[in-house]
Amino acid sequence: MSDSGSDEEVIRLESLWSGEFGDAYVDRNLGAYTSRQPFWQGVIEKTSPSRVLEVGCNVGGNLRWIAPGLPAGATYGIDVNLKGLSTLRAEFPEVNSILGSARELPFKDGWFDLVFTMGVLIHQPEDSVLEVMSEMARCSSRYVLCGEYFAAETTEVPYRGVEGALFKRDYGKAFVGVDPNLSLTDTGYLTAAEGFDDITWWLFEKK
Repeated sequence: MSDSGSDEEVIRLESLWSGEFGDAYVDRNLGAYTSRQPFWQGVIEKTSPSRVLEVGCNVGGNLRWIAPGLPAGATYGIDVNLKGLSTLRAEFPEVNSILGSARELPFKDGWFDLVFTMGVLIHQPEDSVLEVMSEMARCSSRYVLCGEYFAAETTEVPYRGVEGALFKRDYGKAFVGVDPNLSLTDTGYLTAAEGFDDITWWLFEKK
């Protein structure tokens, strides 16, 4: 169980991303997703999901490439920032966009075939990152994917003048530690040319 100081740190960062700081992120990145289709097309071909959840979906920069290939109503996104969700709802009303915390995903166990994050776990403090990973694994019946900044050891990186807001980690190793039923099936690296910010991605399948 986390202590009150740990809880305060988690709440501080969720408030940061749900407020003006998070709104500014939305504005900065509205045009940053146009080159991502090839990556997501490959993921969908490999995993063949019937229901997908993105944790930390923001404006739907990833879901916009996923939703057209899934049945109606089968694409979900959750985020703490209302401005990002409002943009997603306006542009892609077929996506189920939900306001909520990654630490307590409001879904049944195994409800999705694929649950993923892209550049979201890096913004989780030490006191909540494993909790978020555990929730992602719980909600997936088969695949979990994350794309994040890699470092062999947890390394804090300065982020727009805010302390404790970005962490590089070995997320691949961490996911296997969170759920031993997860097995790494593929991994790779995505650059700016592919619409991402030099991140490492890991795809896991449940045994």
